[in-house]
Amino acid sequence: MSDDIRVRHITDADWDAIVEMESRAYAAIGLSEGRAALRSRADASPSTCFVLDVGARTVGYLLALPYPAGRYPDLERAEEAVIPSPSPRNLHLHDIVVTERLRGRGLAQNLLNHLTLTAGSRGYERISLIAVGRSEPFWSARGFTAHPGISPGGYGTHAVYMSKATKRADLLVPCP
Repeated sequence: MSDDIRVRHITDADWDAIVEMESRAYAAIGLSEGRAALRSRADASPSTCFVLDVGARTVGYLLALPYPAGRYPDLERAEEAVIPSPSPRNLHLHDIVVTERLRGRGLAQNLLNHLTLTAGSRGYERISLIAVGRSEPFWSARGFTAHPGISPGGYGTHAVYMSKATKRADLLVPCP
């Protein structure tokens, strides 16, 4: 792909594209949330929500927000305006979508890499997500581990709660 790839923060002008991509990705499996819920999640943590541009076109997005480990957003409700204090050390990757025509080219990995770097730099210890639509193998290949004791209600029959550490303990060097 010869076009420039850029990950950036979401602006007001991005919402029509985000809502369209989200609907195309999730409506068929009954998980589309709509503009108000999506915006509420981005508004809860604008510094951890991004869009992906290829050239001049927005072709993907990612919404992530602080959530206590083992918990996740309710698809039927918008987020509360204030994240409880103290802020959780877990960042929940709620949504990641790349437009259909560009899937399979590693663009979602660009978004995920950006999120992982952002999470680590902001002190988050883990990133969690809910694998939907039988996507658990995709996320396992990216280092996420399933937590079978957590049953994510409202996310479909085959939903699996997963997480991974933002930093690998074997790469940390102790100070002398």
